[in-house]
Amino acid sequence: MNILGLNAYHSDAAACLVQDGKLVAAAEEERFRRIKHWAGFPTQAIAYCLNEAGIGLGDVTHVAINRNNRANFARKLVYVATARPSLGSIINRVRHRAQWASVEEELKRAFPTESFRGTVEHVEHHLAHLASAFYASPFEQAVVASVDGFGDFASAAWGLGRSTEIHIDGRVLFPHSLGIFYQAMTQYIGFPNYGDEYKVMGLAPYGTPALVDKVDVIVDLHSDGTFSLNLDYFRHHREEIAYEWSDGSPVFAALFSDRLEEYLGPRRAPNAPLTQTHYDIAYATQVVFEKAFFHLLNSLHAKYGIDALALAGGCAYNSAANGKIVGRTPFRRVYLPAAAGDAGGAIGAAYAVWRGVNKRRGAPMDHAYWGPGYSDASIAKLLSEQAGKLAEASCCVTRLNDEKTLLRTVAKAIADGCVVGWFQGRMEWGPRALGNRSILGDPRRADMKQILNEKIKRRESFRPFAPSVLREHVASWFENESDVPFMMQIYKIQAERRSAIPAVTHVDGTGRLQTVHRETNPRYYALIEEFLELTGVPMVLNTSFNENEPVVCRPEEALDCFLRTRMDMLVLGNHVVTRTPSATVASDKAKLAVGVM
Repeated sequence: MNILGLNAYHSDAAACLVQDGKLVAAAEEERFRRIKHWAGFPTQAIAYCLNEAGIGLGDVTHVAINRNNRANFARKLVYVATARPSLGSIINRVRHRAQWASVEEELKRAFPTESFRGTVEHVEHHLAHLASAFYASPFEQAVVASVDGFGDFASAAWGLGRSTEIHIDGRVLFPHSLGIFYQAMTQYIGFPNYGDEYKVMGLAPYGTPALVDKVDVIVDLHSDGTFSLNLDYFRHHREEIAYEWSDGSPVFAALFSDRLEEYLGPRRAPNAPLTQTHYDIAYATQVVFEKAFFHLLNSLHAKYGIDALALAGGCAYNSAANGKIVGRTPFRRVYLPAAAGDAGGAIGAAYAVWRGVNKRRGAPMDHAYWGPGYSDASIAKLLSEQAGKLAEASCCVTRLNDEKTLLRTVAKAIADGCVVGWFQGRMEWGPRALGNRSILGDPRRADMKQILNEKIKRRESFRPFAPSVLREHVASWFENESDVPFMMQIYKIQAERRSAIPAVTHVDGTGRLQTVHRETNPRYYALIEEFLELTGVPMVLNTSFNENEPVVCRPEEALDCFLRTRMDMLVLGNHVVTRTPSATVASDKAKLAVGVM
């Protein structure tokens, strides 16, 4: 049975292929289109998944999509009748939905020579989120929760997962949403792009509690664990909000009302300087979010009495809050999928359909390497084709077939302060670079953050970089020894260790941890082992392989990023590309040195 799972007509469009209950391939459309958070119908991701599985569209049994317009339909009618949103808002939503072609029509247009003979299954948005967490987790029984902006008229859902069943017991419905609260405050602080919430998380540790009480009145908590927004400060429930989802990066108009600016002062313009007030608002936003988030989770634990939690939804990307779950709730085991947001709904929808047909669940997901991979032969061909361009850039290409030599060469370069592009194996699923499409640096260098931003990233100075740590060494460096394979939690670094790894230690003494396992990524693990042997430090700095674009997918994009930035070394499979000293530029323009070891 071949189930094609889709997140479509929404941000982070994505596709996956589940074959007889086993995940075979998964990728976000943005990686192929090269537009961040691309929204629309994920035709290129679909084509990749089918090709990876070695099947055609005619072999697909079911298409599972993570949206169902009929979900919560009665509540929608009640809301329209009682809240009376603007006519323009209603017309805009109806017009927007009318523009969506059916899945069958989209597939026919994208694959005109193939015939889809299966069925299309619509899975409620939050059920897909819950399935993406629970069915991919190792838990036989767990509390399940999904918290995000909105999907199918709800912003949160929760219940209990047992074996192959997920029972949803409660929801928070439109217009109340923790995701909308955080997105609106992100816009107010002057970060207007879709997905900029991580900037507020990075900014928050620089703030003080000065404005927590003021921001606290924006979100109300209820005795049953739920929450609601003080709607005076928002527009989304009564006005037409300009937004664009189709065939591009999602764009939102302001979600907050004029009342918020009257209350907190004028919003920050995107290019205006950041002041202490902005730091304090970011701090307060994170505190108020966590207050509501843990209020819900503690209520769920009290209700079910189970210490395992499977968590998904866009708000599950709040790694600062995720790292505090064990400390601020009674939950002791937590599973967060690699793609907790809308892209992950593709896998959740596919797993939900598989379970519905077979009364079984898929295998737990312990790694995120489900995207395209490229052979050394294809990389060698690319480098040969680009020999002239590489020579002009004064680059030298060496092929190191001996694994130990390759890893020792790269580890020494990192230890010597080089910035290394690391392109290996299959691309990661989800937003994090986890050692296959990564840029690596030395965590011991206090200036490495500045070096990375000057050479490649060009991003705000307050945003931290993450450590990839050998699993067995986590307890010796962090205050929490949890396993975090998908870089979804932030933990305190042990106080006495922070000065040793300043490049990955944030201002509040934390680090966004990724644990690296020999079993799931042996080459990356072995590279860090080499770095440990050279330096005594069992980790490297890891950031995504990109420059203000989606993470690179193909070797062509990795090479292009290397050439247009000041990266020191690029490792494509077994091929190492380095820049020669400037003194040899003239002589090297006419030749490309290629060596094999």
